[in-house]
Amino acid sequence: MNIISVENLAKSFTDKPLFTNLTFGLSQGEKAAIIGVNGCGKSTLLKTIAGWEAPDGGKVSTRKDFKVSYLPQQPEFDPQTSILDTLFEANSPMIRAIRDYEEAMYQAEHHGKDFPEGVLEKMDELQAWDFEAFVRQVIGQMGLLDVDILMGTLSGGQKKRVALAKILIEQPDVLLLDEPTNHLDLATVEWLEKHLATQNTTLLLITHDRYFLDNVCNLIFELDGGQMNRYQGNYAYFLEKKSERQALESTVVDKARNLMKKELDWIRKQPRARGTKAKYRVEAFEGIKETASKKLGQDKVELHAEGRRLGGKIMELKDVSHAYDDLTILNKFNYTFKKNDRIGIVGKNGAGKTTFLNILTGKQLPNAGTTDKGVNTMFGYYTQEDFTFNDSQKVIEAVKEVAEVHPGPDGSIITASQLLTRFLFPPEKQYQIIGKLSGGEKRRLQLLLILAKNPNFLILDEPTNDLDITTLNVLEDFLEGFPGCLMVVSHDRYFLDRTTDHLFVFEGGGVIHDFPGNYTDFREQQAEKAAKLEKPAPKEKQKEVAKPTEKKALSYKEKRELEGIEAELKELEEKKKGFILQLNSGNGSHEELTEWASKIEEIDTLLEEKELRWLELSELNA
Repeated sequence: MNIISVENLAKSFTDKPLFTNLTFGLSQGEKAAIIGVNGCGKSTLLKTIAGWEAPDGGKVSTRKDFKVSYLPQQPEFDPQTSILDTLFEANSPMIRAIRDYEEAMYQAEHHGKDFPEGVLEKMDELQAWDFEAFVRQVIGQMGLLDVDILMGTLSGGQKKRVALAKILIEQPDVLLLDEPTNHLDLATVEWLEKHLATQNTTLLLITHDRYFLDNVCNLIFELDGGQMNRYQGNYAYFLEKKSERQALESTVVDKARNLMKKELDWIRKQPRARGTKAKYRVEAFEGIKETASKKLGQDKVELHAEGRRLGGKIMELKDVSHAYDDLTILNKFNYTFKKNDRIGIVGKNGAGKTTFLNILTGKQLPNAGTTDKGVNTMFGYYTQEDFTFNDSQKVIEAVKEVAEVHPGPDGSIITASQLLTRFLFPPEKQYQIIGKLSGGEKRRLQLLLILAKNPNFLILDEPTNDLDITTLNVLEDFLEGFPGCLMVVSHDRYFLDRTTDHLFVFEGGGVIHDFPGNYTDFREQQAEKAAKLEKPAPKEKQKEVAKPTEKKALSYKEKRELEGIEAELKELEEKKKGFILQLNSGNGSHEELTEWASKIEEIDTLLEEKELRWLELSELNA
């Protein structure tokens, strides 16, 4: 039975229908994503389901006593309310008890105040300690360290993290999330992914993060041309089945076009007086015409890397240092950029990534050291800050201000209108005022304006925020052939893996580690280091290190144990895959889905124990 049912839903923007007659539902434990190009109505659909906007037609039904929470793209709060009061607005005894406990903890830690009477007793009475540990984990993961700060002092990204923390703490039955990974650092994205994947919460989200889609979702809704296509599986399954659907549609449309030509010839030959005798054929022709006129395939953004020539010197940083009060961002950082450098920048929020880019591009001066830019180096800097547009200006006018024409890959000239068309702005959209564009369309226009300048050192600060997957795919293809230097800050792991080949890892305190590899390589190295650190170091082992000649070979029993562990690891991995497939199918009951998620956690714990023992025995056997 569906928890949420959508029936014949319709919504228009001015005179343009966004979607019509959408009908679908979500059952307990299903984790679905809505995907589609910017401006197709994804966010509007989610707002309508959440009740934030009224539909033009149809209805949305939610099962009684099921709580639904919605995370908008740009949440707003009472500016005079503290983070703490915002997080604990829910009116339940346990939430109130934890709110009082968190307030008491904050006052004790920061102001030395004693605990109010009855706070600890209430926590005991409600058995709230396990939930309080989860609340602390959420607050810590979202980087909300000072919960006494007023909401009015926070940036848009900080408000988004507060809003996400708030609904996770409330633990609703259904989560509606619009771009939940925006403004999160990579570690937090990975934590959120694991949390949502193992919970039995029903989920409907919009995200461009393809690893997130693949690892969390078991149902994909594609919003295309105002209609909904449903795919029961993760993102990889969606790509496979969409390819098959498009191939089938192509065959159907080709047949319809051939039949339409024949029917059109027949209709034209009929005398007007005899038309009523074959009315059914005329009506059938209209159906054939609709199928034959169908636009196949999705519009694609087309980009070409022409590239302005780089000189011998590109950019050199010498002993660059920068700090804000007690926060050190850079400490005598040195680097000489080389041709075809493809660098990803990763690190926690607040580590100074954006400040580093501003220093690199000359928007900000460092406290010490020098930045020496080559004569021919021209930056193209896509920032995560809101781009300032003239909302009353037409789209094409904004592009013409940058360049009337753009060089093509074969030496041809591309006009501003042709460039916009390749960027998914059709002619009718080009003469629309910018103020009527969606947030994602404005971001796409911002990217177009930067690339139209033909830079040879491209810097992208969180380019994946608000861009649809279609645009991201083509941008990635473009960047693979980009002949200049590239620097990327992104929380999108897939995007980093495709576009960069080494990383600047901001570790805090001014320490920047140059890692030779992409983000997946970096995470694998981190996991290996963590496993070695967690492995216990017995006294006997320490003696063996000191006196290698006394090292003993594995006993027969230990050899048998090592062989057994290898077999057990394979068996556990197969069991885990089986439970993940069952969980992703969404076919189980509420109790079964909960049990499968619990089994996955148990297997993960066992795998960790077995792997540590295997490492210990393998080293002894070496």
